[in-house]
Amino acid sequence: MTVIDRFEGNIAVIEEGGHKREIPRELLPENASEGDVIIISESGITLDHEAAKARGKSLFMRLTKLMGGRK
Repeated sequence: MTVIDRFEGNIAVIEEGGHKREIPRELLPENASEGDVIIISESGITLDHEAAKARGKSLFMRLTKLMGGRK
């Protein structure tokens, strides 16, 4: 899974498999934001909305578990 970690000016820092790398922000879809899951292919970079939704649910469940089940 490839995730946009953060933006640093015109650079997007992405994380993939525990490794971070930088790509020009202009290569991303205009509406891309931090935390979005992206798919990089020969035809370009697209957002993976379903994977982002699943990732968000997973992170929420992990946080809830760490807080002792409190919401």
